[in-house]
Amino acid sequence: MNTARLLLDPRRRVAPVPRRLFGSFVEHLGRCVYGGIYEPDHPTADADGFRGDVLALVRELGITTVRYPGGNFVSSYRWEDGVGPVDKRPARLDLAWHSLETNAFGLDEFMRWVGKAGVDPIMAVNLGTRGTAEAVDLLEYANHRGGSHLADKRRDNGAVDPYGIRLWCLGNEMDGPWQVGQRSATEYGRLAAQTAKAMRRFDSDLELVACGSSYLGMPTFGSWERDVLTEAYDDVDLISLHAYYQPVDDDLPSFLASAEDMDTYIDAVTAIADSVGAIRRSTRKIMIAFDEWNVWYQSAAPSTPPSGEDWPVAPPLLEDHYSVADAVVVGGLLISLLRHSDRVTAACQAQLVNVIAPIMTEPGGSAWRQTIFHPFARTARHARGAVLDVLRDSSTTTTDRYGVVDAVDAVSTWDDSTGEMTVFLVNRVLDTPAEVTVDVAGAQVGGIIECVTVGGADLDARNTADGPDHAEPRTNDTARGSGASVQLTLPQASWTMLRLRATDVTP
Repeated sequence: MNTARLLLDPRRRVAPVPRRLFGSFVEHLGRCVYGGIYEPDHPTADADGFRGDVLALVRELGITTVRYPGGNFVSSYRWEDGVGPVDKRPARLDLAWHSLETNAFGLDEFMRWVGKAGVDPIMAVNLGTRGTAEAVDLLEYANHRGGSHLADKRRDNGAVDPYGIRLWCLGNEMDGPWQVGQRSATEYGRLAAQTAKAMRRFDSDLELVACGSSYLGMPTFGSWERDVLTEAYDDVDLISLHAYYQPVDDDLPSFLASAEDMDTYIDAVTAIADSVGAIRRSTRKIMIAFDEWNVWYQSAAPSTPPSGEDWPVAPPLLEDHYSVADAVVVGGLLISLLRHSDRVTAACQAQLVNVIAPIMTEPGGSAWRQTIFHPFARTARHARGAVLDVLRDSSTTTTDRYGVVDAVDAVSTWDDSTGEMTVFLVNRVLDTPAEVTVDVAGAQVGGIIECVTVGGADLDARNTADGPDHAEPRTNDTARGSGASVQLTLPQASWTMLRLRATDVTP
């Protein structure tokens, strides 16, 4: 029998839900920009060339921030190429993805797009082939009101008001041998600290992200974070984590438990950052920006860039078509991020459109939601208020990669303003439903608002242009109960959202 009992108490709070946890990522890679968010000849395109159907889906997805312009792309990017009259912008070879970058879309277009999407920008600077001077130039162009050369150039280009970008990434994956301008940890840490100091001379209230390891399995993981923060601890606010997941050797049980890896990764980097702070006797806490995460089938053919003399414009790359199983894993990763909201204060699912994305498009044609769209959109919409410290007593399941793990994973949020308690759950067991009891302390459940599930059957099902709704969430009518307890059944291998109407009864 697969069972779990959860204890929720509005008095046991981890942290407020960070709204920047529901960020996304737009890189000049494949068809993410060209043919994704930007397609001037599309029937739904507006005067700026932005696809209206994509903008509608982006708003429905509920993202709060977008990181731009990379990713690997940023490490050889000249931001000046993407501003000014479009017909005068140079085409450049993109060394990261072996493509031709036309620069028809750049910073000014991106800022107009985020304004229409209703989201905040996160800007990455090139610390691969460039350095402090170019980062400060970009900051001046973007954020200075006027009266300087670069700020006046922005105004001449049509943006009279400064962009006011608050969160900046100091490079990208600088430990990676695939990165243009790879550096050692000490070398990068000193450059990041130097750049941060210079940027803060312009605006001391900027939030700055240092590059952590590219993934947990990097040979230098741990020592990289320690050495970077030894150099830059007092100058940055966050350190980045990146992680992508896919089934290995058809090991679906381990894949469904991918959040175990994310938990370990976050806990390890938190401990390393705090150890550096303790040695420095610092009262500051370095937070975490999990600014790249998703399911990504990296060994699949769509992830292989062009080569040789072939430098195409916006070739189809990394266009994974996600299954229901992938959606369950994404729901589990969101649970992990919420669980660590006391330290993970920003996160970006990579990426937004076409490239390992929740939204897919056809050139000149339709746009549709991939399976992973649904758990993200529901979590972004209903994870409000404070994250609760959920006490779990669950059956276990055995995985090849992570050993014995809880069969049911869960997190909960509580919104004081609406009296809504929301529980997000994953049943990681492939062949057995889970009977779950939710006990509530310090509050009384007045009723069930909604209970929906993704998964449980046909884990290989995928949404397509012709069948865009094959894997939509369905009503889970097993939820029952009120007062101090609610029961529900989770289908095998599924993600579920349970929304409860509750009243705080604590004195």
